[in-house]
Amino acid sequence: MQSKDKKVNKWSNVDHLIPKAAIQKFFNIFGLQILRKKNTPLYTLLGLKNMPIRTIIDIGANRGQFAKSISNMFPSARLFCFEPLPEPYTELQKWAKRQKKGRVSAINAAIGMENREITMMLHEEHTPSSSILPITEKTAELYPQTRRQKPIQVQQKTLDDILYNEKLEDLILIKMDVQGYEDRVIAGGRHVFLKSHACITEISIDMLYQEQASFPGLIDVFANLGYRYGGNIHQAYGPDGHCVFFDALFIRDISQ
Repeated sequence: MQSKDKKVNKWSNVDHLIPKAAIQKFFNIFGLQILRKKNTPLYTLLGLKNMPIRTIIDIGANRGQFAKSISNMFPSARLFCFEPLPEPYTELQKWAKRQKKGRVSAINAAIGMENREITMMLHEEHTPSSSILPITEKTAELYPQTRRQKPIQVQQKTLDDILYNEKLEDLILIKMDVQGYEDRVIAGGRHVFLKSHACITEISIDMLYQEQASFPGLIDVFANLGYRYGGNIHQAYGPDGHCVFFDALFIRDISQ
């Protein structure tokens, strides 16, 4: 942390000597843009970082990539992490056990709109993109590592059922990375979503998964639960520069 702060201060000192416009013009030559870390969406979570988040629900946790990062940002929050695939779940569980007792719960389940065993496609070369919905040719074209896949049986649970007896402290943040299955997760977790303050979810613009939830459709689903679209935290681009998918923030006004 200190070394990063020193780097920021170093640039701040240069700002006093060289006009900001001149600095940016220099970097433009190399196709680069200067952004202060404190103003970037990945650092601020579009203002969410300043909220007193006490419960985090990570749906599609994989090996805990998001959970590890967000747990540092909100050190007092309790985490519920859901991952259906055996190998990533084993790593997630090992990390959870190393945390303060009771802080992180790792649950080996897919989340959807009903409780049943389902078939999931395991992407052997890139497990985070594994999905309940079949991929499209567009996905295979953009991300060849998704071609090697095999079916695997996993247990699916609804969010409302699995968290029914848990005490979820305000404020609650939900994160979804479920490869087009977002509307079905929400349908089985309506009660939890109505208690939550914010949701970060990956949304595909390109048709990457068959029968995936659409961005306009999800805006309506969230609006019906009292959420508004709060912007994009991160975007991924295709070779031609168009947006393929992004991580969107939805905020619910808990004062109403």
